[in-house]
Amino acid sequence: MLSNDIRTAQRQTGEHTGRPSVLVCPNAFKGSLTASEAARAIETGIQRACDSQKNFSIVRLPLADGGDGTLETLVEATGGVLHRQWVMGPLGDPVEASWGRLGGTQHDVGVIEMAAASGLRLLRADQYDPARATTYGAGELMRAAIDAGCTSLLVGIGGSATNDGGAGMAQALGARLLDSDGAELPRGGAALARLAKIDTTEMRLPADITIQVACDVDNPLCGQEGASAVYGPQKGATPSMVLQLDHALEVYANVIEARMGAHVRDTPGAGAAGGLGAGLMAFCHARLASGTEMVLNATGFDQKLLGCRLVVTGEGRMDGQTARGKVIAGVVRRAGQAGVPVVACVGSIAEGAEALLRAEGLTAAMAIVDGPMTVEQAMMEASRLLRDAAERLMRLIQLSI
Repeated sequence: MLSNDIRTAQRQTGEHTGRPSVLVCPNAFKGSLTASEAARAIETGIQRACDSQKNFSIVRLPLADGGDGTLETLVEATGGVLHRQWVMGPLGDPVEASWGRLGGTQHDVGVIEMAAASGLRLLRADQYDPARATTYGAGELMRAAIDAGCTSLLVGIGGSATNDGGAGMAQALGARLLDSDGAELPRGGAALARLAKIDTTEMRLPADITIQVACDVDNPLCGQEGASAVYGPQKGATPSMVLQLDHALEVYANVIEARMGAHVRDTPGAGAAGGLGAGLMAFCHARLASGTEMVLNATGFDQKLLGCRLVVTGEGRMDGQTARGKVIAGVVRRAGQAGVPVVACVGSIAEGAEALLRAEGLTAAMAIVDGPMTVEQAMMEASRLLRDAAERLMRLIQLSI
């Protein structure tokens, strides 16, 4: 059942009286298709199924969950602009990265994808070094957006190569991290073990700026569930390095609390992106939020639902994590509130995953693989498989639309 607010909005916009629509809003199929490519494949399949009989419109809205692809997805969905510039990469070498500015009435909103400057994807496996990797480049992108006049930032922090607690980001914005002799610390998480003082008097951060951080994990900064122990090994940390980095973040948290009055050690999400969540909260007074919810809000998802009769979403793999705040779960929840059915086309479905999502309101899920093939083959043919699956799906349900 539609809420009163949504019914009122439909009467005001007139969308409820126009042609019904099908909203196509997938996430990226990681390693195969961007969200935009996936949306186009689904749209093509739907069009092929309906031929000239189509009595509804198709609205494409690529989505993301705050990780890789969030920047491009938000900029495209709002008609915004990408800006490219050279910044410091995770190990200090220059990299060319992008930040975005949303379009329309959100022109004052800048979008930062930290992985564009400080991500693991920028390194070969033999280069991984979380003891030395820095978020300085991510801070440079933030500074560029602020200098360009953005008064609000949306920061996606997935895919990091770092474990520096956001110290590099803070340094890029003007903070000074000093040892007991007053010398500035070098970049990287290991150096934080020598931190004694933080000087923020030169930070270039407007007092009225708002910063929202896409964060879909609830790890604390330190300890067995913290940034170093849980995510450090994925970035190349050995067992001894994990202990070293965790100790360094303990020191960092102690100094932040003593010098800045910020309690970030045990805050859920503080350990995201190697502790960048903690740094953004402490130095930038940022608010952590679900990446999926942030993207749904920024793209105007609820307005796109007005007059909609069906939602088609998707992702590379539906598993237990999908129900914990990923794109499909967010879409199902929002669409359910509007009384709109949701179907999902996915690369594969883990045992029990569809049942979890059905309990949340998902109508059905369809695995797109149409015959025996390797994972590599399926990823190479993802566009065709997704298009054909959308066509099959639509042929099954088009009479009820």
